Amino acid sequence: MQLTLERIEQRAGAQAYLYPLDLTLVPRAVTVLLGATQAGKTTLMRVMAGLDAPAAGRVLADGQDVTGVPVRARNVAMVYQQFINYPSMTVYDNIASPLKLRKEQGIETRVNELAAKLHIEPFLKRLPAELSGGQQQRVALARALAKQAPLMLLDEPLVNLDYKLREELRDELTQLFANGESTVVYATTEPTEALLLGGHTAVMDAGELLQYGPTADVFHRPKSIRVARAFSDPPMNLIAGNAGSHGVMLTSGVTLPLKFPGVKSAALTVGVRASALRVTARDGDAVLVGRVELAEISGSDTFVHADTDIGEVVAQLPGVHQFRLGATIKLYLSPSQVYVFDAAGDLLVAPSTGAA
Repeated sequence: MQLTLERIEQRAGAQAYLYPLDLTLVPRAVTVLLGATQAGKTTLMRVMAGLDAPAAGRVLADGQDVTGVPVRARNVAMVYQQFINYPSMTVYDNIASPLKLRKEQGIETRVNELAAKLHIEPFLKRLPAELSGGQQQRVALARALAKQAPLMLLDEPLVNLDYKLREELRDELTQLFANGESTVVYATTEPTEALLLGGHTAVMDAGELLQYGPTADVFHRPKSIRVARAFSDPPMNLIAGNAGSHGVMLTSGVTLPLKFPGVKSAALTVGVRASALRVTARDGDAVLVGRVELAEISGSDTFVHADTDIGEVVAQLPGVHQFRLGATIKLYLSPSQVYVFDAAGDLLVAPSTGAA
């Protein structure tokens, strides 16, 4: 399906939930809606599905105006945060239900194929209440896939599952979406999830669509500070600086030798991803001296919060490291790995793809 949103708005009285936005989804591909809670993702998906009519604007499906057409009159599949299954029906009948409605042939074969893909074959004769949360969500996903709708909407479908289940299902979904049968919209708050799913990403914040494009392009070249914040986990370190004749001067007196377009204001903001900070020096590095305030081990990485002469920064260091609280730490940074934003928050300089 080619889904196009034209000047879509959503309001309730004086409260704006979506500001005017235009968006044309890449058909038969995955689009990730990325943004924090209350960014407007669910509101936008409800408009896409036909669950809500927009306050203004048009929704076009394959060029046809479907604004205000209710969801029951559209061929749309949707999976929510809270898995929804028919409690009195077996897993088999839950998955088969959209196939039976269409009176399709080969229902048993199709159900078994989907159950195999989502690893729920042993549970086909069980009721949903007899399954774990992860298994129930797999059933809901299988039923949505069985519908073979041209538009599939997934609203943070893995958020209520534990870490291991999220990882497993995320990998499975990536493979299932790769066949290009449907236009898929997947809402998440997690930048890592957007990167793993690939496809295209629409970054949202406070009801505004900030940027849309291929996921890797949006990640490597966020058009503004707002996009960079939304598409960084942990959040991008933002450091005040000023334009100088030899590059960008930080408040600590460190100068990063960078070339950038002329700016109206000398005030700049330097963005540094946590993964770009290191504890080992390389030629040409800038050094930040600080004091360790917190060191957290998460998975195979260590996140160090340090109070430096340019403010608090977070460094993401590969491996497990031990740091004494209050100890002096030196963090090294290559000028080739920084972002520079102008006084309005718009991107001026981004690292090359390999450096970011």
